[in-house]
Amino acid sequence: MAYEQHIQAAKEIVARCAVVTLSDTRTPATDTSGQLIQKLLTDGGHRIAAYHLIKDDPEVLESLLLELASNSDVDALLTNGGTGIARRDQTIEMIERMIDQPLPGFGELFRMLSWQQIGAGAMLSRAVAGITRGKPIFAMPGSSKAVELAMTQLILPQLRHILHELRK
Repeated sequence: MAYEQHIQAAKEIVARCAVVTLSDTRTPATDTSGQLIQKLLTDGGHRIAAYHLIKDDPEVLESLLLELASNSDVDALLTNGGTGIARRDQTIEMIERMIDQPLPGFGELFRMLSWQQIGAGAMLSRAVAGITRGKPIFAMPGSSKAVELAMTQLILPQLRHILHELRK
């Protein structure tokens, strides 16, 4: 089947998404990146199955993501925050341990597109994606510009297709 046919076959899929923001400083009212993810998903015809704002703590994140990945009402997991290189940023190591099938193209393309926006600073992002327990998981940086880039250029254009492939 041609790529366009795969996309067409998946066009009716509505993803039920869990959105998780990792931040030691944001509140639900100031979580602009988490709000943006939710808005872009719903504007794209998807649903928000869960939203959590948690401290940047890998143990708390792991417990939450395992719970969400086991939830039959959740189709995809999207996180933002904790992807940098600061000592406190341990999100990527934890998520990589959960991934059964990596999707290295997500991080590669995200950094390439980021390079076009911010130059060499793009190399500091460790954005990652993969499949965990049969569900896609995307770890994005916490900035709203990075979230918008990842969502509009990478995740939303392929989310239905990814779910279609996983359901075969």
